[in-house]
Amino acid sequence: MENLNLVETFSEFKEFKNIDRNTLMRILEDVFRHLLTKKYGSSDAFDIIVNIDKGDLEIYRTRSIVKDEDLVDEVTEVSLTAARKIEPDIQLDDEIFVEQILLSDFERREILTIRQHLNAKILEFEKDNIFKKYQDKVGEVITGEVYQVWRKEILVLDEEGIELVLPRMGQIPADNYKKGDTIRSVVARAEMVNGVPIIELSRTAPEFIERLFEQEVPEIYDGLITIKNIVREPGERAKVAVESYDERIDPVGACVGMKGSRIHGIVRELRQENIDVINYSTNLQLYISRALSPAKVTSIKIVEEEKRAEVYLKSDQVSLAIGKGGHNIRLAARLTGYEIDVYRDSAPDNEDVDIQEFNDEIDQWIIDEFKKIGLDTAKSILLVSVEELVARTDLEEETILEVIRILKEEFE
Repeated sequence: MENLNLVETFSEFKEFKNIDRNTLMRILEDVFRHLLTKKYGSSDAFDIIVNIDKGDLEIYRTRSIVKDEDLVDEVTEVSLTAARKIEPDIQLDDEIFVEQILLSDFERREILTIRQHLNAKILEFEKDNIFKKYQDKVGEVITGEVYQVWRKEILVLDEEGIELVLPRMGQIPADNYKKGDTIRSVVARAEMVNGVPIIELSRTAPEFIERLFEQEVPEIYDGLITIKNIVREPGERAKVAVESYDERIDPVGACVGMKGSRIHGIVRELRQENIDVINYSTNLQLYISRALSPAKVTSIKIVEEEKRAEVYLKSDQVSLAIGKGGHNIRLAARLTGYEIDVYRDSAPDNEDVDIQEFNDEIDQWIIDEFKKIGLDTAKSILLVSVEELVARTDLEEETILEVIRILKEEFE
């Protein structure tokens, strides 16, 4: 008697990439048991035997043999006359009757139902599998291929052809990918939304930098160097605080590498994002000072109750502390957890005066002319020759000489 060679009968289901043969056969068993329950009210009288090696499934129905007049339940009992139509030599003394159910015993509508249930079960299994796989990969770096580039997101395929999403907010501003490009990113989240797995990637998350450092710096991967904190403004600047419990290891030097060999690869991957690697410290003043790198700090006053730090620097260091677009000071504040206020150092040997303080003697439009060329203190103007000031501003020489006279009086 022919068994149910289901892998051949439902050959289209062999094309599912993310399901193994054993699992497919288990799903087939569940689907047929469900159909038998629906058809007969119960599947208790049926034995389903799965042959993984052959890819087939056999169904046997076991019923008690009873006299024709004693037949009550056709699901669990069979009359002697009905049994002899299939097995002519069977006797009442045999007590039980076992018959094999063939695929041909099912109606066309039932076969269609099997296909539909099987398809739904496999899709459900695949979706659950994808979700579980990437739920365990959150925070890991993966490499994929750009499949589709849209205005709001990029579709990425992994090595198994699973669709992943890189939203606009997860892209570095300078990213410019096209279909077929290889792309590296970190798995940001994995969620099931209305039964559909949504796997979201990111190249802007701090974890992306952390994983890249782990790949490039063996001491981090081995646990000899610890990353204490990472803050970044994607595509602009990032600050990474590192620490080593082994005094023989210079954590900053290890992360940067000889002649920048280790950090250069990370910077390239991040589209030339500037990365400041600094030594973490429990000494708050020292930590804040390092966080404001590359600026050199003169002194720091901590206002603990306000979680604020007043930082004093020489005039030529103020712009470095603030950074282009204010990136440096914002990142330093996020790294340390303290609001940072920057002041020019007013020590006697570094005394200087903001040009704005002379607005009672110098017209505002003249002050603005100096500010346009980056001269916003008295000493910064006095250090430049009259000829250069005439060349760089729209001011007359007579006006510049008058300004210089006023400024010099301040320091006499």
